[in-house]
Amino acid sequence: MTQNLVMVDGNEAAAWVACKVSEVCAIYPITPSSSMAELADSWSMEGVKNIWGTIPTVVEMQSEAGVAGALHGSLQAGALCTTFTASQGLMLMLPNMYKIAGELSPTVFHVASRSLAAQGLSIFGDHQDVMAARSTGFAMLSSTSVQEAQDLALISHAATLKSRIPFLHFFDGFRTSHEINKIEKVSDEVISKMVDINLVRQHRSRALNPDHPFMRGTAQNPDVYFQGRESVNSYYENVPQIVQACMDQFTGLTGRSYHLVDYYGDTQAERLIVVMGSALATLRSTVDNLNRNGEKVGVIVIRLFRPFPVSALIKVIPSSVKAIAVLDRTKEPGSNGEPLYQDVLTTLAEGYQNGVISFLPKMIAGRYGLSSKEFTPAMCKSVFDELKKDQPKNRFTIGIHDDVTHLSLNWNEDYLIDSASQVQCLFYGLGADGTVGANKNSIKIIGGLDDMYAQAYFVYDSKKSGSMTVSHLRFGPQPIDSPYLIQKASFIGCHQFSFIETLNVLENAAQGATLLLNSPHAKEDVWTHLPISLQKKILELDTEGSPRI
Repeated sequence: MTQNLVMVDGNEAAAWVACKVSEVCAIYPITPSSSMAELADSWSMEGVKNIWGTIPTVVEMQSEAGVAGALHGSLQAGALCTTFTASQGLMLMLPNMYKIAGELSPTVFHVASRSLAAQGLSIFGDHQDVMAARSTGFAMLSSTSVQEAQDLALISHAATLKSRIPFLHFFDGFRTSHEINKIEKVSDEVISKMVDINLVRQHRSRALNPDHPFMRGTAQNPDVYFQGRESVNSYYENVPQIVQACMDQFTGLTGRSYHLVDYYGDTQAERLIVVMGSALATLRSTVDNLNRNGEKVGVIVIRLFRPFPVSALIKVIPSSVKAIAVLDRTKEPGSNGEPLYQDVLTTLAEGYQNGVISFLPKMIAGRYGLSSKEFTPAMCKSVFDELKKDQPKNRFTIGIHDDVTHLSLNWNEDYLIDSASQVQCLFYGLGADGTVGANKNSIKIIGGLDDMYAQAYFVYDSKKSGSMTVSHLRFGPQPIDSPYLIQKASFIGCHQFSFIETLNVLENAAQGATLLLNSPHAKEDVWTHLPISLQKKILELDTEGSPRI
């Protein structure tokens, strides 16, 4: 099997597949999903064809509400449709989403999941938007990485045609949508084999047509509405097995294996964490590290969130488990627990009650990562440590210091996962000064080498142009799946000299690190213009007796 390895971010990975299997893309760009819409528009203008040899029609509407309306109408006309959105944009689509699902119209919405505006607006990533859409009737499939953003995008488009249930395919905004990584690009041949042309014809046959008139979308009274809502039950009951069948077909074509629910860790684990999204990779590396040191821990990732895969979850939980923490990347004020926790708790409680499982572990819930808040291996370890306690804290937070309601867990920032095989670099710049663009080009060149893997992530301020950017670049001979910021960099570039007065640019420098400083001063004068605190830090980090300039 020939590999076609490319350096792309999560948005491009998902958008490429979506455009290959669609005829209509209605768009209205919104951060952090904007580049999916922009790429679709660009490819359409360039004449890039889908797998059936036609150029998808890409139409920018006046708002996300217009996008959802355009898609609803196009679906009724028998077209294959998709869109890309996030946050408040997804909220504007909700009314039409209920209609699309109620009419059993197959489509896929790709979402770079993002915070909703509450006490303030945030452009950064968590699961608040997709959780607000979970009652629409859309099936919901979660990707954990750039590679999965592509692969599960294709599986979503295949499964929606087979099930007639519309899909919401989501991945973490910024953390996955903007992370550049080396993935195996899916070929047109594989895409064509995944999308059954007979199902496409069936979708066409259900289109509104004056030559074959029928009635749809009527008003209903109490005599039939309830029955109508219940009539869709069998469609939803079939979704998990359809999605798994599509995953198995994809495995046969590519060798990459996915399941509705996956377990990773010790087969006799006593403590485990349940999660969705990019946090999986961080937890996986932490589990490996802890198990090497004699612990018995594991992690479960939920990929299909709606309909919730009850039997698949029960199947993968080791019977040795004594305590489980469920981590949600969202907040529902006033609820009796966030959505994933409630679903897992209900699954285990009902399974125990019905005799499907013979054990009922202690369960606690936690929140993490709201608005792209960091989630590191040290924080993962803190949650596992909490599960050791006789009375672990329930409904906790991790990643912040809560001195008001005291819900947060403490963590040891010195706990790091060894990454000796990787080169890790940090670059500080200003938005629009070229730093990010140059680093994107650099990492793609490095990742383009046959024997090299690479990852890049870029931290932006919400003010974008003119505000500080930090580029996080990793590369090495092994695949890189580290969805958290660099904590010990061997190379640091500071492209704005003024930063040394206001920013601790060496805060995350490793011992013996190299500092590249863009300075207006001559080489022999630079040292005297550095703040005393920076001079001391350089001397502390120097491994050769005196710093070389």
